[in-house]
Amino acid sequence: MNRALLLSLLSLPALAAMTTRKIPYELDKTKFEGVLVYDDASTSRPGLVLVPNWLGVNEANIKQAELVAARGYVVFVADMYGTTVRPKNQEEAGKAAGAVRGNRPLMRQRVNKALQMLLAARAPLDVKKVGAIGFCFGGTGALELARSGAKVGGVVSFHGGLGSPTPDDAKNITGKVLALHGADDPNVPPEEVTAFQAEMRTAKVDWQLVAFGNAVHSFTDVDANTPGRAQYNPVVAARAYGMMDDFFAEVFKN
Repeated sequence: MNRALLLSLLSLPALAAMTTRKIPYELDKTKFEGVLVYDDASTSRPGLVLVPNWLGVNEANIKQAELVAARGYVVFVADMYGTTVRPKNQEEAGKAAGAVRGNRPLMRQRVNKALQMLLAARAPLDVKKVGAIGFCFGGTGALELARSGAKVGGVVSFHGGLGSPTPDDAKNITGKVLALHGADDPNVPPEEVTAFQAEMRTAKVDWQLVAFGNAVHSFTDVDANTPGRAQYNPVVAARAYGMMDDFFAEVFKN
């Protein structure tokens, strides 16, 4: 395990044993397989749908889910593509993500199904405390879950796309929103950030946007190493995960 990743995510006591279980399900005759992750502590804890980056359900994204779960959550990794689509490289990932991102009703349908699977899971889950997070492509997915009107306490986007083809749908948001953004992210230009802020203000959402200086796209992804475009930043990653924890502590305090 990359030492910098551990330092950025695991400001925690020693980990309990981790349960990682594949969960098959079906939607509109398409087969999916998400992954449920939680530690073996007996007490119930909040649940998070985790929408992974454009590579989907793979080893790296499951490992990331385990590290998030270790912070005190039950995590369900959403399968946004179906079991027949498991991208092996960035070209395949771009095609798969583009097909879903370009069809927002489909994206919402699939992320809502993942939420249903989390709520139905056999796990030490407090069903009254549920949210969602997402990374890159998955950040867009988490925001679309909120825009769909899903009953979640809050959603967090990590270096995700912020734009919406239907900004009026922000009026459907019932929970809180936290967008964690690289200030120098070339994939999410200033105009998109400005439009997102206007969308949230117009809908009177309880929202926050944090722009991290010296950060580009994929700042939490330890495998990202394209300087100036997509690059891991362990300092910013640690700050972002800490803000996520503080955000959900507030969201779930009652």
